[in-house]
Amino acid sequence: MKNNLIYCSELLERNEMKTLLSETSTGLESIRFSIADNLDHLDKNLEEAKEDLKYFEYPRLWLHGPFLDLNPMCFDSLVRQATMDRFNQCYEAALELGADGIVYHSCMIPQVYFTIGWADRMIEFWNMFLEGKSGITITMENVLDREIQPFVQVAEKISHPDFGLCIDIGHAHAFADDSASDWLEAAKPYLRHAHLHDNDGSRDQHLALGDGTIPLEQIFSFLRELNHPCSFTIENQRMEDFHKSLRTLKEYGVIDE
Repeated sequence: MKNNLIYCSELLERNEMKTLLSETSTGLESIRFSIADNLDHLDKNLEEAKEDLKYFEYPRLWLHGPFLDLNPMCFDSLVRQATMDRFNQCYEAALELGADGIVYHSCMIPQVYFTIGWADRMIEFWNMFLEGKSGITITMENVLDREIQPFVQVAEKISHPDFGLCIDIGHAHAFADDSASDWLEAAKPYLRHAHLHDNDGSRDQHLALGDGTIPLEQIFSFLRELNHPCSFTIENQRMEDFHKSLRTLKEYGVIDE
């Protein structure tokens, strides 16, 4: 299934971002509300975000949620409440700005947390967070997650229609025990969004698609055959890399010309 809902991550300078959005007609995935200091001054940053959207000529919008120092499954009630508060602030921003969706990290740190019981605590958190919310797609993204099953189990047990998964193929390639293709396949029933970039398998490099070692034909074959809506965000750090990734997606038939 081809899908033209393509977004570019806000990883360029403001004027470069405007040029890129104009040249590609893609949407924007804003990182503004992933930053704690911006959430501390939410009203001010909402006004600045509105000015940016006007400057960018009102592209379609996703938000990247806050993640530093946060943990949805945390055993410390105060840290867990801080996570809930920060996630809710980002959701308020999404409502105010008319965003299509939000990506929140799983915040899993394998070297610190056991996977036993992890999914149960995540399910409890997400059900609390999702209560009373509707109209904005909410996704959980893999980052340092090594194991597929606990991650997917969270989505299996949550029935909220707006909740799903975001698979970051670069994170899976660099950090996970299984391949990015395996992650996409396991998450398929719940896949609502994907982050697309490349690396050499050693770390998160945000290279253009094709400049790393991710087996793209397997990834693209999966994405071409999806039979339900799924949007994509290209996460590159240079304008030329964004353009190369976009060309690659078109050449492989993942998106229309």
